[in-house]
Amino acid sequence: MALVVAVGCSKPATQKSGWAPSRPIEFVVAAGPGGGSDSLARTVQAIVQKHKLIDSPVIVTNKGGGSGSEAFVYAKGAAGDPHKVVFATNNVWLLPLGSSVGYAWSDLRPVAAVAFDEFMLWVNATAPYQTVVSFLDAARGAPAKFAIAGTASKDTDQVLVRQIEKVGHVAFSYVPFRSGSEVAVQLAGGHVAANVNNPQENIGQWRAGTIRPLCVFSRTRLSYADAVTARQSWADIPTCMEAGLPIERYQMPRTVWLPKGVSDEQVSFYRTMLEKVRATQEWKEWLQRGSQTDAFLSGSELDDYIASDERWLRGQFAEDGWLVK
Repeated sequence: MALVVAVGCSKPATQKSGWAPSRPIEFVVAAGPGGGSDSLARTVQAIVQKHKLIDSPVIVTNKGGGSGSEAFVYAKGAAGDPHKVVFATNNVWLLPLGSSVGYAWSDLRPVAAVAFDEFMLWVNATAPYQTVVSFLDAARGAPAKFAIAGTASKDTDQVLVRQIEKVGHVAFSYVPFRSGSEVAVQLAGGHVAANVNNPQENIGQWRAGTIRPLCVFSRTRLSYADAVTARQSWADIPTCMEAGLPIERYQMPRTVWLPKGVSDEQVSFYRTMLEKVRATQEWKEWLQRGSQTDAFLSGSELDDYIASDERWLRGQFAEDGWLVK
């Protein structure tokens, strides 16, 4: 599963590359409007323009068809063009494992992973179980499988649910929806027993008192100590390990890519731009709003991370019979 080395926010690096964009830059979002990748791209766009980090104008376009594969096929067709910058997650290398999508992740060139989304196990606020252990006990003893909602099939959420099933020795009925917001509504309405949404996707329902988190899939508790509800902050939520569910960590990277065939100088230009973005107060506020983990991977460290995560996911997909032949 996703393994991450988190590092602190560094000072902006001095731009060493002599290359600079010669025309408008297109930030291509591998998702529809309003989601996490869209928020990331538009936050970076706003920071770049406010602080005049580059001279060229930046536009954002959404290409979320095929769970984001539309954006990656578009980037494949723009080989060598450094004015197309793709904002995505691990779906770049995950989608080709389970579907015929018209591209391979090697058709793009990674620039950086700039943050990591956390995942939590959530239940309806009226549910009788107050802990992960009691939830799993109830699921094992139920006459029918508990339903767990997630975003899409054969994707990040369902992979996590499969991990919970394996280590918890329990079987669930996985119910896919189009977005994390739909997943949150389903749980708040009592139509499913649980979900594994990111913190920000469920925050409205948590504040309204209709759902509650049982644990976070992280090695340590989240650092955000400001109160979210009348009684709790994100920092009060136990890790799943300490709560009795032995999954040490499960996170989703927020990634930035260029088309294949661009130069090292062009990759360096955007890497430096992102380092400058991360040094701003606006970036820190964006991380806190989404309760995301601040981290930055690039170069060989990012290459190693992608190779390791793709290898692990390939094994998981093969085990579950999802792997494209």
